[in-house]
Amino acid sequence: MIDARLLRDDPEFLREAQRRRGESTDVVDALIEADQRRRSAIAAFEQARSQQKELGKQIPRAQGEEKQELLARTKELSAQVKAAEAEQGEAGERFTELLKALPNPASPQAPPGGEDDFVVLETVGTPRDFAAEGFAPQDHLDIGRRLGAFDIERGVKVSGSRFYFLTGVGAQLELALTQLAMSRAAEWGFTPMITPALVRPQAMEGTGFLGQAADDVYHLERDDLYLVGTSEVALAAFHSDEILEGDVPKRYAAFSPCFRREAGSHGKDTRGIFRVHWFDKVEMFVYTTLEESEAEHERLLGWEKQWLDDLEVPYRVIDVAAGDLGLSAVRKFDCEAWIPSQERYREVSSASNCTQFQARRLDSRLRTGDGTVAAATLNGTLCAMTRTIIALLENGQQADGSVRLPAVLHPFLGEVLEPVA
Repeated sequence: MIDARLLRDDPEFLREAQRRRGESTDVVDALIEADQRRRSAIAAFEQARSQQKELGKQIPRAQGEEKQELLARTKELSAQVKAAEAEQGEAGERFTELLKALPNPASPQAPPGGEDDFVVLETVGTPRDFAAEGFAPQDHLDIGRRLGAFDIERGVKVSGSRFYFLTGVGAQLELALTQLAMSRAAEWGFTPMITPALVRPQAMEGTGFLGQAADDVYHLERDDLYLVGTSEVALAAFHSDEILEGDVPKRYAAFSPCFRREAGSHGKDTRGIFRVHWFDKVEMFVYTTLEESEAEHERLLGWEKQWLDDLEVPYRVIDVAAGDLGLSAVRKFDCEAWIPSQERYREVSSASNCTQFQARRLDSRLRTGDGTVAAATLNGTLCAMTRTIIALLENGQQADGSVRLPAVLHPFLGEVLEPVA
């Protein structure tokens, strides 16, 4: 959540941030009203409580009729204190509820607008000219079937739509990518981790995934646990209710399964393994200072670009528009790989700066010379397995049905994946 002082000091900044996201400013006005009610309720409670304490001191010294009057007055004040306390609690809950619903103010550097209003920052590599090579590119599903890399039909039979089995070289390819991504992250100074796939409501809410993204979340009602859609959730909650001592940044890289309902995606990317309900991912996560967060954001993007360079996949980097940021991020960069069968770039990784938004909700603080402050958190996908596999298969396909792999994967799988069917 935001710092409440910003609401009082510069509400117009918050209104403008909402406009940049294409959202209503009503929540800001409602928050101002709720804050005034909350502060008035606190003052009324404290005043009534102070009077009650003062009367409590006078009663032992009073006699006769005066004492009876004071006792009657105490009874009245007791009811007032109780009512004021209830009003304070209700006003506080309303304020907190609205505060949690307010998105992190989008950075002025983020392009205004919605999903289609992104800005292309960089294009790296040149897509292959398959026509010049004398054949039409096939999509990953056809390539994967020839290689014996995955089985969609049995995935649907066992688990339903948007599920799959990785088989043979498909499974080997994911394991190779996982090993390589975790090793690279460790070289860059990240602590490797394997995180829980189930988390408590506090973790899911604290990272901002029970607001506008709630429809995409799987909930186990009997246990009141949530399946994570990204290890960002577990990593953000890792230091919840803690004061971090020592130097920052603290960097973690986690492998985890990810589960998403893909609500609202009916009819989109139904072919193959591009948009699925479960996939595995290696995610980077950082705790740092607010002042250092922008520079760390650029570093995360740099590592993601280095990863795609090593995979020899053409890609572009976009600055995501404010209206497409989600609740927690002030700015997000997406890396989009070229997918030959679709003749367009598709997202394979992203890097988000969430400033202090998540840390305030989860009470993750840093020790400083002047006390403690909320940490700043950032996250970046290093390797979303299924989409990375798609990019590798489609960009590496050969006319004879084989797939040529990038040099970094040769120690794991050799130079070429040969068809088995």
